[in-house]
Amino acid sequence: MEFHSLGSEADGPTLRLDHEEFAYAGKFVMSSTGKTVAREGGTLVGAVAFNEDNTDPETAHLRYVTVREDRRGEGIGPRLLRFTAAELSEEYETVEIAVNNPMAYEACYRAGFVYTGEQAGIAELRMVYRPGSRDAQRYRSGFETFRERDLPAEHEAVCDRHEEGDPPDLVDVPA
Repeated sequence: MEFHSLGSEADGPTLRLDHEEFAYAGKFVMSSTGKTVAREGGTLVGAVAFNEDNTDPETAHLRYVTVREDRRGEGIGPRLLRFTAAELSEEYETVEIAVNNPMAYEACYRAGFVYTGEQAGIAELRMVYRPGSRDAQRYRSGFETFRERDLPAEHEAVCDRHEEGDPPDLVDVPA
């Protein structure tokens, strides 16, 4: 698998993704966000859109993450997130993402993001890229926050898996 940066928001990269294969496909057509992608055999299998914070030029936000529907569960998302965050952390002091479900939360932890204890937007948990800071209690507290909501069964199952124990292993930064 190959990971590539298509450029920052200033470069205006766009992607046309099939809405039947990728969630948030329409968000990647916008030229106002930077993009990173994962490709395998020349086929796009995942993408991340990001931009600089409007009020803090030292912070980058990961806005949308998508993995091709038939490739979900293979660890592409965490590896692409880790690649993107590692690239952006060379330019920005803070790289953050806000997640709205337990599956995304777990994937972000695998990529080196940690829960800040803060919520952003509508029911989103704010996470920052800190691969060296992996506190088990802080990790579980995010799932406790999700449990306060009315969750679908598959989201409840993710929360159940993480009631105890350490955060999942950190994925390596893809070359």
